[in-house]
Amino acid sequence: MPSTQNRPKTKSGSSRPEKLKHMKSSGMVMVEHNPGDPPIETGTDWEQVNAMTNDEVLAAALSDPDAQPIPPGTEEELERIGLRHVVNPRRLRDRLGLTQEAFAARYRIPIGTLRDWEQGRKLPDAPARAYLTVIARDPGVVAGLLGEAAA
Repeated sequence: MPSTQNRPKTKSGSSRPEKLKHMKSSGMVMVEHNPGDPPIETGTDWEQVNAMTNDEVLAAALSDPDAQPIPPGTEEELERIGLRHVVNPRRLRDRLGLTQEAFAARYRIPIGTLRDWEQGRKLPDAPARAYLTVIARDPGVVAGLLGEAAA
């Protein structure tokens, strides 16, 4: 592992290597990649990957013990093994045929928050996930109740 002593400190007076120096080595590599940075070189032969058939891709995925498919089952069965369904705000909005502005206004969600969720900058917290689940189950009732509350 390269020495961290000669690396410059960040503006805050702290450096990531300084912080990492005190962490246990877990074999995990931390990578910082910001928008606009060039792609990270992984050694992947993308021409070979893109040339694979769907059957070859499926066989390769199934042979990887860390990438097994999610088993079919009800939400309750999946939750028992630690998996839970999370509503995708963009898909929900698209399913309802609403613009970001219309969805945000109808369900009283700040437009910036909705955009952050849809663009992956932030994830909905637990109450927001619950609210999105309720909207997904019966969007008309939720919109109606909110409309009544405004009157």
